[in-house]
This record gives sequence, structure tokens and C-alpha cells, in this order.
Amino acid sequence: MFRNLRLSKKFNLLLLTVFVGAVILSGVAFSTILTRNAEAQVTEKANLLLQTMLAVRQYTGEQVNPELVDRLQTESEFLPQIVPGYSAREVMENLRSEPTYHEFFYKEATLNPTNLRDKADVFETELIERFRNTPSLKELTGYRNFPSGDLFYIARPIVVSNKSCLICHSTPEAAPKSQLATYGNSTGFGWELNSIVGAQVISVPASGVMSNAHKASVLLVSVLSAAFALIILVINLLLRRVVIRPLNQMAIVANEVSMGNMEAAEFSHNTNDEIGRLATAFNHMNTSLLIAMDMLKYEE
Repeated sequence: MFRNLRLSKKFNLLLLTVFVGAVILSGVAFSTILTRNAEAQVTEKANLLLQTMLAVRQYTGEQVNPELVDRLQTESEFLPQIVPGYSAREVMENLRSEPTYHEFFYKEATLNPTNLRDKADVFETELIERFRNTPSLKELTGYRNFPSGDLFYIARPIVVSNKSCLICHSTPEAAPKSQLATYGNSTGFGWELNSIVGAQVISVPASGVMSNAHKASVLLVSVLSAAFALIILVINLLLRRVVIRPLNQMAIVANEVSMGNMEAAEFSHNTNDEIGRLATAFNHMNTSLLIAMDMLKYEE
């Protein structure tokens, strides 16, 4: 079937094949690059928020905790402000009141927390178990699904590295009275020094960033497709003018000669390319044929 097509159709078919292949390859390449860039942006946001929460924790542990720790034995209710994790969580909740950070989440997910709002869910429990099973693992990243859209998370292990933590988390007998009065004696105990008890998890929305990457990829592929279509159109116009039209004219002249019209006009093509050389050779053949016919008539 391909052999029976005209030259222009064959050429267009080859161009179309190249065009489709180029669009597919470029689309995949653009999508991969833009997706990686989007992931880098999401990671940068998550790291920035996580560093902010770590700074809040450090401030609370070094400056707030020493000022309030002695009051734990005298107050009727526990003072959560001395807990670094509480401070970080409160700061994040204040940030989430702003529309820009409404879908951002921070949680110090713990397997056995004093405050049940820090209780790890099924997904977070799996992260903590991975940290426990691989102590050398310092960070986990990935995506998790939420009804509002996919969230990109960064998780880091919470290690009991300070003995002061055991004041509230070793045994109920050693815990401050205000803690027992507020939270009871059934949760938040049994922690050990240097053990992994939870994970800091910061989550940022990824759906918007990924959607923008997808739109940019579609836009780039559309522009590339339009450029290729324009190139094919220009090539077709040049092909018709430079190749197809001269060949058709030579075919007409050759057909006239074959029908016995030896006075058919010579084919003129004022170029030095392959078509020009073909036209010159054709005219030479036509001239030679005329001379041969004249010689044959003369001999007769």
C-alpha cells in the first residue's frame, strides 16, 4: 500500500510518524521534569515548616520549660506549655488559621501519648514502626491520600534523648501530680531513654502543585505540537514547489514525447540541485532522441 502512494503522501506519512513520536517523547520528558520540579517545591515547603517547628521545640525546651517545670508539682492542672511538642502544634494551628496554610498539617504522632490528640493513626503507626525497625533511618517522605487531596509528607523519628522527658513519661509514680490530675495514669508512660516513641510528621498539599505541573506540561506539548504542525505545513509547501511541481512538469513533457510529439517544449529548471541536474539530463535525452530520429529519417 505504501508503495502505491504518491510521493507527497509518502513524505507526509513519514513526517507524521516523526511528529507523533517527537510529541510523545517530549510529552513524557516534560511531564517527568515538571513533576520533579513540583516535588522539589513541595519538599522545600515541607522542610521549611519542619525547620520552623523544630525551632519552636528548641525554644520551648531551652527557655520555657525551665521556667515552668517547678510549677508542675504545685499547680492543680498540668501546664502543657512546657512540652515542646505542644508548643509546635499550637504554632502550627495558628498558621493554619491563615488561608495560605489551611491545608497544612503538623503532628507529633506518638504510639502512647499523654495527650490523645497526638495518638498515631494507622498510617503514622506504620511510619513509626519503620523507624523502629531501621534505627539508621532518619527521614521518610512520600504521599498519602486525604479527602481534600494528596498530601506530601516528611516524617522524622522522635527519640527520647533527654532524661527530663522521663519525668512525665517513665511511670505514673514519678509523674507530676498535675499531669495525673489532667491526663490520668493510663497513657503516656513506659518510655525509655534513646527509644523511638513517635514521629514528627509535616504534611503539605501536593495536588495543587502537581496540577500546575500537569497544566504546564500540557501547555508545552500543545506549543510543541503547533510548532511541528507549522513546520510540516512549510515543508509541504516547499516540497510541492521545489520537487513535486517540477517532477509533474517533466512527466507531462515526457508523456508528450512518448506520444510522438517530438516538438514538445524542453523542460526548464534553473537550479543546480538534483532536480536541476535531472532536468538537464532529461533535455539532453530529448535532444539526443530528436537527433536520432532525424538521422533515421535521413538514412531512409
